[in-house]
Amino acid sequence: MDRSLKSLGLNSYHLGWDNSIEPRLTVSSGDRIQIDSLDASGGQIPRDGTALQVSSMDFSRLNPVTGPIFIEGAEPGDAIKVSFESLEVADWGWTGTIAGFGLLADDFPESSCFISKVGDMSVELPFGPVLPKIPMIGTIGVALAEPGIHSIVPPSIHGGNMDIRDLGEGSTLLLPVAVAGALLSVGDPHAAMGDGEVCGTGVETTATSVIRVELLKAAAPRSPVIESSGISQRTGASLLTTGIGPDLHRASIDAIRSMIDELVRRTGMAPLEAYILCSLTVDLKVSELVDAPNWVVSAHIPLSVIR
Repeated sequence: MDRSLKSLGLNSYHLGWDNSIEPRLTVSSGDRIQIDSLDASGGQIPRDGTALQVSSMDFSRLNPVTGPIFIEGAEPGDAIKVSFESLEVADWGWTGTIAGFGLLADDFPESSCFISKVGDMSVELPFGPVLPKIPMIGTIGVALAEPGIHSIVPPSIHGGNMDIRDLGEGSTLLLPVAVAGALLSVGDPHAAMGDGEVCGTGVETTATSVIRVELLKAAAPRSPVIESSGISQRTGASLLTTGIGPDLHRASIDAIRSMIDELVRRTGMAPLEAYILCSLTVDLKVSELVDAPNWVVSAHIPLSVIR
């Protein structure tokens, strides 16, 4: 049975998880919804954005999400299944470093801004590299049971700012419901991003997505579960660097520092450019987690990007 497409526009956003926010839309299980999403800056960075504009952003306006959407019949203990039918992003996006933020915030303390062109199949960075275009949603989740306003930025077992590249067209997501109606919200789209989003931003952009929501009674997972369409997976020859030690966060830092060294040596790009490239197309992976006391994190970049 076909259902009419419901919609939420760019003005239907909020800036914190709060189960007291009035729903902007009510839907039934099986409904399809078209959702317009602002970029992570909330529109503060224009097409000709600069480092100064990044450094002067109003942080209270960051990471807006469209919603909340009330799903009829949803109760704590249930699951919401979200199917991503389509995801269209704008023809440009921005990436930047933000003072005090990012995996290598100590190495790159200044704010920066890089504007990329987004084509039908690729993303062209202003300093040369061309990446595959892989649209994704960075933030999607449901309201928490705890009262009050909770920051959008850290993720939780109910979703949120997970920044998982597989959250794109053709994939499905299961979320555990914590409050009546679930109160689903969606935002933070990217045209490209590496696993880890190490500088703190991907190719931040606006987007229009079409999702389908289904209610699964008494089926709440322990935490979000994703079935990936596979379109986000990278194939082909890669360059890998490693970080090895007893702390995974520190090992991740070491792996990215090593990758930056390699990119600078092999391509001649500036260290900041290499850091930005890492955030957009380097995938961090936990390669070994059993040989105590040291664990291994590896950083992977497609050789096609740097040749």
